[in-house]
Amino acid sequence: MSPDGRWQWLDLRLVPAAAAVWAVSLAAPFLAPWPLLAGTVAALGAAVCVRRWSAPGVTTLLAALAALALTCGTAAVRGAAREASPLREWADAHRAVTVDLRLEGDPHLLTGSGRPRIVADATVTALHEEHQVQHLEAPVLLFAPAEGWRELPPGQPVRARVVAAPPRAGDDVVAVLSARGPPDRVGEPGSWQRMAGGLRDGLTDAAARTLDPRPGGLLPGLVVGDTRRMDPVLVEDFRQAGLSHLTAVSGANVAIVIAAVLWPLRRRAVDRRVQAAVAAVALVCFVVLARPEPSVLRAAAMGAVTLLALASGRARVAVPALAAAVCVLLQLDPGLARDPGFALSVLATAAIVLLAPTWSRRLRERGWPPLVADALAVSAAAGLATAPLVAALSGTVSLVSLPANLLAAPAVAPATVLGLLATVVGAVSTPAGDLLVWCAGWPTRWLVLVAERAAQLPDAVAGWPAGAGGAALLSLLLAAVGWALWRFRRLRPLAVAALVGLVVIGWPVRQVVRGWPLPDTVVVACDVGQGDALVLPTGAEGEAVLVDAGPDVAAVDRCLEVLGVDRLPLVLLSHLDADHVGGLSGALEGRDVGTVATGALSPADDRAGAVDTLISRAGAERIRLAPGDTREVGAVVLDVLAPEPARATAAVEANDLSLVVRATVRGLRVLLTGDLGAEAEARLRTGGVDLRADVLKVPHHGSADADPGFLAATGARTALISVGADNTYGHPARSLLETLARAGMRVHRTDQQGDLAVVGSADEWGVAARGRAVR
Repeated sequence: MSPDGRWQWLDLRLVPAAAAVWAVSLAAPFLAPWPLLAGTVAALGAAVCVRRWSAPGVTTLLAALAALALTCGTAAVRGAAREASPLREWADAHRAVTVDLRLEGDPHLLTGSGRPRIVADATVTALHEEHQVQHLEAPVLLFAPAEGWRELPPGQPVRARVVAAPPRAGDDVVAVLSARGPPDRVGEPGSWQRMAGGLRDGLTDAAARTLDPRPGGLLPGLVVGDTRRMDPVLVEDFRQAGLSHLTAVSGANVAIVIAAVLWPLRRRAVDRRVQAAVAAVALVCFVVLARPEPSVLRAAAMGAVTLLALASGRARVAVPALAAAVCVLLQLDPGLARDPGFALSVLATAAIVLLAPTWSRRLRERGWPPLVADALAVSAAAGLATAPLVAALSGTVSLVSLPANLLAAPAVAPATVLGLLATVVGAVSTPAGDLLVWCAGWPTRWLVLVAERAAQLPDAVAGWPAGAGGAALLSLLLAAVGWALWRFRRLRPLAVAALVGLVVIGWPVRQVVRGWPLPDTVVVACDVGQGDALVLPTGAEGEAVLVDAGPDVAAVDRCLEVLGVDRLPLVLLSHLDADHVGGLSGALEGRDVGTVATGALSPADDRAGAVDTLISRAGAERIRLAPGDTREVGAVVLDVLAPEPARATAAVEANDLSLVVRATVRGLRVLLTGDLGAEAEARLRTGGVDLRADVLKVPHHGSADADPGFLAATGARTALISVGADNTYGHPARSLLETLARAGMRVHRTDQQGDLAVVGSADEWGVAARGRAVR
């Protein structure tokens, strides 16, 4: 922006080309090759006609048409190659095949029931059929057990037996592969990848030796994108604080690396072109070290925008450079068009380039220190530009993001630079590397502290309508407020006063009158998605019994935090499926925990070891409960009804070994049933077990696999269904809902109502809902 405030230097000539490339990349996976070829011909024809014009803007239109033709053509070629791939025939037939493949990025751990699994982008390089080998290059999406796959570095060639399936409409892969066992290594990754992997592992090991678990897990993620040892609860804290860009490689890392490399050159006034060349080399090395995954590549591209501006010496080239970077990245990887992180990076970079310099200058003119002015301008510009998209994707608006980013900003550069130095120096001298890691630990601890405190603030994250409508609404609101404050100067003091009043008065008042948890709460069914987590307050301040922990750490931690629970004298785990224990670390972390109890477990269930590790880390112990056992914790009395220990030695599914407990609070009875199936339910009913209750926690999230006689035998008046919105299992089943209605039960569901609280006593009670949880 020019000194008089007008956009005189703004060069938008490549923006339509970038928009055309993005639009075609979004649509191409849904189109056959021939419409794309037709689009190429049409764009080229239009370009020939437009070329003869002499009107203003012809160059911009020609660039857009050329980009459109190129993108349509390359998309058609990619589509035809996918359809003609030999692997597609195997996928369409859902057949098993032996393949050679290489991973294109780090595998990502999945949460869900059963054994841990990973998902990864990969490329199939050969098909093995009897004594024949077909060589090819086919991009695929790979699902596999975590064992044997999770530690594989990108570029590692392996051979595995997989089942191939066709991709979903819109996916730009040839097939979806599912491996059932570990792979066989058939080679080694490239020398650069081996060296980068060794450096990354060295930093991760040094951080684990030198620092506490939380900062020790964050430092490798901040520096080189290695998040394998990050505490999942801390990851959620960073997300709620609006600092999630610090848990992995981002444009900030690239900017810091470039600034650190160029600092001595700038002090000596070295030619800008030499500086750009040196920075380019450093950028390539950093990408290799952090691994060329989509997030790293987009961060590097945003860094390249800065490099181009530096080499030319003109700030006005930043927008064309950003548009060109978008075009190049989408040509190399069209899948980025559907990656929210890519859109966020582009928006943030555009805002920093266009808005931050002017905002910073005006703050400095008003006496703000330069460093503070720059940090505030950059954080505000990036935060405001990305807020509508974040709201659309998550249905949330972080109210603490801007102050949290301002507090974190001074620590990011020291932690990154010291961490990179430790990575390189540690490969030569372990003691020197450990010393640098120790130094980097101080700013890293500050980042952890900021994220923890910001996430713990009440109402740190506010709900907002998700989707395009929510994004448009927030954009209009921000634009209206910004225009009003810019146009009417007298409104600015009023806006500041309103903001101060909201923070000083409104926020504390809301915490007093928010009305949750309700007095005399008997049980709360937490809205944790497709899983179970139930809280029974014991009557003591901040104390409760927890039954199951849901599928992820964030949801159960949120529910317990809102309820004010910081002590768990007893935790019951109905069984070890991940939709019931996946969030266990989130429940135990930072709380006083007494005993964790399960029912009888199958000797073949190999998940108990990982659960025991979490329990011992929390300073607790695990016990086993059997029918007839009773536990009394404050006002809560728990009677164990199933399973019989003898059932664990039979070939029984884990669901049918669910711990069944009746909880009694002030005379009100709640039957907790885990994931029981119809066969186990019928066995309990015919076995003479007293199933009577006032409230029934419906088994297995409302599955159709239910015994109507069991449901009726409870005599419950109210049914609670803990189920995830838009789940793919069809829960709760229509037949199950009809059965509950015939039994005279009123149904309450977490997917529709959010957290559900049963309140009162045997004399008088009811159910209250808190509304859909923010996640």
